[in-house]
Amino acid sequence: MRGTIIKSTGSWYQVLNSDGELWQARVRGKLRLDDRDTSNPIAVGDEVELTEDPNYPDTASISQIYPRRNYIVRRSNKLSSKRQVIAANLDAAVMVASVVAPRTSMGFIDRFLVCCEAFHIPAIVFFNKTDLLGEDGLDFLKDISAIYTQAGYEVYNGSALHAESLKPFNDRIAGKATLFTGHSGVGKSSLLNTMFPASKAKVGIISAAHDKGKHTTTFAEMHIQPNGTRIVDTPGIRDFGVVDVPEKEIGQYFPEFRKYAGNCKFNDCQHTNEPECAIKAAVGQENISEARYYSYLSILRGEDVFD
Repeated sequence: MRGTIIKSTGSWYQVLNSDGELWQARVRGKLRLDDRDTSNPIAVGDEVELTEDPNYPDTASISQIYPRRNYIVRRSNKLSSKRQVIAANLDAAVMVASVVAPRTSMGFIDRFLVCCEAFHIPAIVFFNKTDLLGEDGLDFLKDISAIYTQAGYEVYNGSALHAESLKPFNDRIAGKATLFTGHSGVGKSSLLNTMFPASKAKVGIISAAHDKGKHTTTFAEMHIQPNGTRIVDTPGIRDFGVVDVPEKEIGQYFPEFRKYAGNCKFNDCQHTNEPECAIKAAVGQENISEARYYSYLSILRGEDVFD
């Protein structure tokens, strides 16, 4: 029996089979040992083979994981060498960001985008909470949106409090399997509830002391809508460590670099201190965002961003 992982709760998984039946399943011991480098051998979105447990109704063991079309991964936490697979078999991945309450830094967004590029997942940036922005905030949002649009990314904005503002974004992800990720408090669950009221995702509050949200989504969960749209809602994350991307390849995952990289003097140019670097020249001519270039250097140095 084949099914799709729709929720991970640690040792147990919820699996939806092709007949629309929901099963509670556990991983066989052998599978747990197959990939010791990840904190989770199975992720939401994975297609798996189930073997029914004859002793317990609606319970099964996961005997096989089918090959993934793609997946997105990050380091489990800043102290761990293990990787965490956030979700698999995605049509798109969305960074839900905000410029206030809480602020999402460009460095954080850029690390997410590099991971999407490296694992061949179309990336989208959605700026939520536009209802909280005054004139200066809206001007800043316009500027930062232009940076990502110039880099080649799809950028949307709106407010989870105003459903009409979400229509273009809703149309974009209709019928797709899409990941929502971002800091706690940026409004991922509120956005999901406004777009798809039947989802009933838990919504938290913002801490006035730290301008951060509380974790209300404890485990990754796929919400399946009647029109075929599948949203993977994830717990808020504080850091996004880039993993499985060789240092010499990082520049390839900045789309705006590709137009100029072939003009560098050296084929293996890392765009740092090399002479006649076309990337640095493009930054100087404002054809590449200086902020994005500094993000590239920061990732190249192996630095992580935690806010």
